[in-house]
Amino acid sequence: MPTNKKKGSQTVVFNKPPGIASWASIVGPKEGKGPWGSYFDWRLNDYLFGEETWEKAESKLLRETIKLAISKGNYQESDMELLIAGDLLNQTIASNFAARELSLPLLGIFGACSTIAEGLIIGSMLIDGDCIQRLVTASSSHHYAAERQFRLPTEQGTQPPPTAQWTATAAGAVVLDGLSAGPKITAVTIGKVVDMGITDAADMGSAMAPAAVDSIKQHLQDMQRPLSYYELVVTGDLGNMGKTIAEKLLSQAGIEPYSNYEDCGVSLFDLEQSGINSGASGCGCSASMLCGPLLKKITDGDIHKLLFVATGALMSPISSWQGESIPGIAHAVAIEY
Repeated sequence: MPTNKKKGSQTVVFNKPPGIASWASIVGPKEGKGPWGSYFDWRLNDYLFGEETWEKAESKLLRETIKLAISKGNYQESDMELLIAGDLLNQTIASNFAARELSLPLLGIFGACSTIAEGLIIGSMLIDGDCIQRLVTASSSHHYAAERQFRLPTEQGTQPPPTAQWTATAAGAVVLDGLSAGPKITAVTIGKVVDMGITDAADMGSAMAPAAVDSIKQHLQDMQRPLSYYELVVTGDLGNMGKTIAEKLLSQAGIEPYSNYEDCGVSLFDLEQSGINSGASGCGCSASMLCGPLLKKITDGDIHKLLFVATGALMSPISSWQGESIPGIAHAVAIEY
């Protein structure tokens, strides 16, 4: 049965847009030295964060980011009715173990690097649907944990190709509150899986770019808006290679990116930094950029309408070993203030 919240084929417009009440970001040493380093709440000095393994460090990274987002909003952990979280590790163990320490009800989700947008979508629907009043959603990634799981251990010193991206050591967390006067999530577009047959796990930007463009096109079509409606359109982690492809695909579709299109994977690092190659990737890439410079730009009044399009490469080590292609997905979240 049609509802007055559904717009077009893939977009939902909220009658009671949830507010972004507070947010936090914690990043690793390399990320902290990037051009937006001062915009993150906490910059780690090392990758172990006082833990024995990189995987345990990521779980702590996510847990502390969640706690920081809650405290920055002058909330208590008990004020949160739900935690929605995800990461890149097998069975989302960073999120599961973080939730174990926080004792919050958990919805563990996986959207690869698009996870933070997926969390914002689910959380917004729950609040707009009067199921929940207040919740926190978060995602994280850790460079060395991801390299060990998806590619080759860094100890081998394997030379990555120019298309490769540096998985960010970072986390971002957002508190959504139905009563908050903060930036509002006004509409969301749930992406489709788009697979163009890319099989190179070191070229995820090319795999994800078509999905990003598909979701942007669908959002604009569903909302009957030009791209210029948004002062800033940001994709998740396409990197240099993927961003270039996305711009060409947008242009072919008659959508000129102009100067209001950026990519978190290009922005997070100074691309002259050692080992960065095509840019950043990982669940923590777009999450930390959203919960660092992007939301600050909104609350400072620099931008009032943001289309946040987080992207994900839906692959696993098993699928890569079996020669499978890399499906891409992108979810769009409209944030207005």
